[in-house]
Parts: sequence; C-alpha cells; structure tokens
Amino acid sequence: MRQASPSLNAHRSVRGFAGWWHGCKAACAGLALLWWALPAMADGPLAGQTVRIAFIDPLSGPVADIGRNGLRSWQFMAEQKSGDGNPAGVRFLVAGFDNKGSPQESLNVLKVAIDQGFRYIVQGNSSGAAAALSDAVTRHNAHQPDKAVVFINYAAMDPALTSEKCSFWHFRIDADTSMKMRALTRFLMQQPDLKKVYLLNQNYAHGQQVSSYFRQEIARQQADVTVVGDALHAPFQVDDFRPYVQRIKESGAQAVITGNWGVDMRRLVQAMQEEGVSLPVFAYYPGLKGTPTALARAPSTMPIYQIAYSHTNQQEPVRSLSRTFRKRYGEDLVVLASYDGLEMLGQAMKHIGTTDPARVASRLSGMIFQGFNGPVQMRADDHQLQKGIYISRWQKIDAAFPEGAEGTDHTFAPVQFLSGSEITGGTGCQMQRP
Repeated sequence: MRQASPSLNAHRSVRGFAGWWHGCKAACAGLALLWWALPAMADGPLAGQTVRIAFIDPLSGPVADIGRNGLRSWQFMAEQKSGDGNPAGVRFLVAGFDNKGSPQESLNVLKVAIDQGFRYIVQGNSSGAAAALSDAVTRHNAHQPDKAVVFINYAAMDPALTSEKCSFWHFRIDADTSMKMRALTRFLMQQPDLKKVYLLNQNYAHGQQVSSYFRQEIARQQADVTVVGDALHAPFQVDDFRPYVQRIKESGAQAVITGNWGVDMRRLVQAMQEEGVSLPVFAYYPGLKGTPTALARAPSTMPIYQIAYSHTNQQEPVRSLSRTFRKRYGEDLVVLASYDGLEMLGQAMKHIGTTDPARVASRLSGMIFQGFNGPVQMRADDHQLQKGIYISRWQKIDAAFPEGAEGTDHTFAPVQFLSGSEITGGTGCQMQRP
C-alpha cells in the first residue's frame, strides 16, 4: 500500500505522492445515439463488425444530469475504442435508454433493447435497477440461449450482486460498497484524532449499506471510532439540508461520511457552506457532475475526501481523453469504468474471434486485462472486478496536480492508494454457469 502522511492537514503528503504518479415512446424516452465513422484501416480479426450496447440509466428526472454524463462517457469511449482503438477491430455503438431510475422501467426498456437486437447492456445508477436487470437477463438467457445478453454493471455497488444474487451474465467493473468502505475505514484508522463521525445517507439500499458496512468495518478492524449520528433521508427530495447540518453540529461529530450523490450531494455541500461547517466529509461521489462546481463556490477550501477508483489527475492515456471530453462536452469525464468495460470487451472478442455474447461472457470470467490504471482481473468466482481505490482530497490545483475539476481552480488529488488485493473480500456467490 502506498500512503501519505495520515494527517488530514498534511498538504505536503499530496505533493509527495506525485513522484509515484506513472502508473418505444415512454420506454425509449431520452434515447440518444452517437454515430461516428469507422477508421478507414481498422485492423483485427473482427474488423467491420458492429457491437451495439444499450445504456440503461436515468436520462430524465432529478438525476438526469448524472445519467447523461454517464451516457456521453460511454459513447465517447466507444468512439475512442472503435476500429483501430481495440484489438478485435470492432466498432462499438452505444445507445441510451431512459429507465427513469425505476427497476420496473429498467425491465421495460430492457425488453425494448433486446427486441431491437441489443446483446450487451450497461447500467450503473441504482442497485435496485441492477438487481432487476440481472435477474431478467439471467431468465432471458435461460429461455433464449441463442439470443444471450451480457450485463456490464459500471456503478451499482450492492455487494449482493456479486454474492448471493450473483449471475454468470453479470459483470461489475466498479468496486463494490464493501471494498470502498474497507479502503475508507483503513484511512480513518490512520487519523488518531478522529474519534466521532456522523453518517448521513439516502434512505434506499445504497445509503443504508453505506451506513451498515461502515459499522461492520469499524467493528471488524476494532477502530476507536464512535458513530454519533446516523441519519437517513428520502433520496432526491430534500430541498434544504440545513436542518441535517445543524444536527451534525450539535452531535459533536468530527467528520461526516456520506454516500449521497447528484443533487443530494450538491445541496449538502451548499448547506454546509451556508452554516459555516467545515468538517471533513468522506464521500464516494463528490466528483460527479455539478458537485465540484458547488465546492469551488466556498470562500475557503472545504475538506472533502473522495473514495473512488479514479481522481482528477490521472496520467495518460486518461489525461488526454479527459481533456478532449471536456473540450467537446464542457464537463468532466468521470465515468472511467467505460474505459475498462470497452477494453475488456475488445480484448475478449479478439481472443475468441467472435462477438457472440455467450462466448464473450465465458472469456470475461477470470480475465486479466489492462485497465485505465493498470492490470485488473474479473474474478471468476463472482464476476467482481478486482481494482484499487484512491482516497483523494479536494485542494487547490498546483504544479503536481494541475487538472482542475469542472474547470475550477480546485482538484481531487490522491493522498493514498489501496490495491484491489488489499480491499477485496470473500464472496457468497454460488454461480450457476451455462
């Protein structure tokens, strides 16, 4: 494990880390297609073939901005990794299907996508939707093996999806909640003065799991940390978080831990600014669209820490890709799971010489490939990608970390990296293989 000084205020730890850095109507509402020209001299055993991918996530409603950023990320990366951009020589085409954040609507648009001939789907926002899709894909493939579908989960983090609810056809390319929480609690244990934390989360599966897994991890690691508050709120329905911030102040908490994302993360940040609260906040999603801009409005740098598989200042090839994406869309490329997802598909298709989903799924199981941040493995036991996690701190840009988040003069700079082997756990998956 590479780590910087454990002090929350030790800015020199960020700079020191830099030296290491080399390494249909309703159903189809919001449908978005991106077409591009296939490179003239595409090489590879499958050159000229097109692989169509259905992106199923919210493209309308309170988190539409997050969903659209995710869709653009997958479409942009598909463009970069088409033809000569992947070893198989295939052309990737990504189409957006709006599930409105609903498991039931996810099933509706899945049927539409399958009827339209899509054999690969990606989804990430909502573990409830992911569970519904995984079950539906598994049933579909059992009944129609000649039209098998592969499900790539790029962000839904419920550990059950690769444990008791695992499926041969489901592949998660983000770290799950237990892995991220293991990274977070290990970092907190290096902060000797941090004794009291407040948990604030959305009242649905993801937020509930952030709370429960935090408690499990501090107990398992015998950390000298006390939970002084544990609040759940309705997701995307709270207009004013100041009452919650007041409770945090009254609790005597020394830090806040939250799985909030989208508008709920932005409004929490705004309320903390308005109430003059400057406690460290440890969060999974402060880098998602809109939150960096909200953070940058504070009169002084807020002590925000991100627990994620990437950060704002990745090296090549991500740096150039991120700059191109920002120039084209005016927003940050944060869904780098799209890189890993398309890279592993291209590698698998080259190896087996076909785009057939059933054969691709068999090749993906256990496969080691080069992700955007180094070699990673899709664990065969449960189809959970084994990848590392960064703890990054919100700070002013500097010579070591010059890339600003959302065009601001602040960035998420890494202070610690934990490899996949350090944060992985066991699995209760009893996978039924075809």
